[in-house]
Parts: sequence; structure tokens; C-alpha cells
Amino acid sequence: MLKVKKGFIVAVVAALLMALAACGKSTEENSSSGSEKETKQKITVGTDAAFAPFEYMEKGKIVGFDVDLLDAVMKEADLDYELKNVGWDPLFASLQSKEIDMGISGITITDERKQSYDFSAPYFEAAQVILVKEGSSVKNALDLKGKTIGVQNATTGQEAAEKLFGKGDHIKKFETTVVAIMEMLNGGVDAVITDNAVANEYVKNNPDKKLQVIEDPNNFTSEYYGMIFPKDSELKAKVDEALKKVIDSGKYTEIYKKWFGKEPNIDGLKQQS
Repeated sequence: MLKVKKGFIVAVVAALLMALAACGKSTEENSSSGSEKETKQKITVGTDAAFAPFEYMEKGKIVGFDVDLLDAVMKEADLDYELKNVGWDPLFASLQSKEIDMGISGITITDERKQSYDFSAPYFEAAQVILVKEGSSVKNALDLKGKTIGVQNATTGQEAAEKLFGKGDHIKKFETTVVAIMEMLNGGVDAVITDNAVANEYVKNNPDKKLQVIEDPNNFTSEYYGMIFPKDSELKAKVDEALKKVIDSGKYTEIYKKWFGKEPNIDGLKQQS
């Protein structure tokens, strides 16, 4: 009996040791798995949330076309991200210092910007337009000669105005397009040059202001928005691939129609890619 008891005890002890070892291994694996999740890179994306309908603040949240598109692209690329409202000029500075990984904020792809930053494939076709009070004598861009023009600083609206009329005090620069529009309503400028979607959105949401949008394709050509990265960013290729899938899947069209109420020119975008 004594031998049986010893053998039994040895077997029980061995079984307990194996069980403990298995638990330890499981705990180790779980801990390792948890650690991997904790150290997974989170992409920091900068924006200037004062550019409705692309990005703006609503009840303390950043919302807009760019925001919905970014979310779809990040999900397709399987990337965790955080969107931060950093402002227009700080966005570019933060990209150069690599405090943020990328930006999205209705940013037009230009040859000058491409010297300092990388861009994704184009995701939106836009054009500059003129915003004036109803009854204005301005019918096209050339009618702005001799008048005071409001623009958002460091934008293609400013570039378009300076290309037509040169630099000077006749072009007033503001921190945001909305501030430029407020200045026009107060009589400080005669007109505002800005992106078509932004101008149309403001007129639609503020019918009491009695403003009108003037298109001028002869003097303002099409331009394209892109997501922006620090130079030589490894993130660009992954975002481009995900953006293409979002466009091809029909998700892009769904988001576009939600914000603009019409079909996008997908073929035009693909020709620019």
C-alpha cells in the first residue's frame, strides 16, 4: 500500500507541476499578446477643422467629408489613428517636424508643396470661385481688378488672387475662410476667393446673408486635394492602396453623395492618379 501511495503522490505532484507550467505559458502568451496590442502604432493625423463641409467642429467633434473618408481609408489599411485639430499653418509645421504622421484638410496638391511634402493619390476635384454679396457688379474674376479680395492665408485661393492681380494690400489674408467671409459681410473686403465646395456650403447654410457664388472656369482651373505626408513617408504607399480600394468598392461614392448630394467624377480622379 505504501508503494501505491507514493506512486499516487508522485503522479499528483507531476500533474500539478504540468498544470502550473501550462498556466504560466498561457499567462506568458496572453501577456505577450497584450503587449503587442499596446505597442501597435497609432497614426496621428492633423487637420484644420474650420473648412466645412470637409472638416469642422460639431458638438465638440470633428466631422465632415474628409473625416468620413479618412475613417474608411484607415479601416481599409487596418491602421489605428487619432485625428487632431491642429490648425492650418501648424499642420504643415507639424508634418515637417514629424509630430504628426499625415494630414487631411482639403489640401490642394501643388508642385510647390510637393517639394516639401508627399501626397496621396488625389481624392477630390475642386476649383476656386468668387463669393460676393447679392447684387454685386462682379461677374467674373477680372471684374475684381481694383477691388479688395479676402482669402485664407497660404491657400490656393491666395495663390489664385495673386496670380491674377499680383501681391499687395488689395489682397487681405485671414486665418480661415469663414473669417474672410465675415470681413466681407462687414464691408472690409469686396469679395472672397475660396474653394467651390466651401463657398457653396456657406451659402446653403446661411441664406440670410444673401451671398452668391460666381464660377469662372476661364480664370480658375480644376485642382485636386490629397492627403499629405512628411517627405519620403512609408505610410503613403499603404494609404494609396487603401484609398484605391475605397474608391473601387463604391464606399467613396457613398461618402461623397452623403456630403454633396451628387455623384463624384470617379474617372476624373483616376486620370489624375
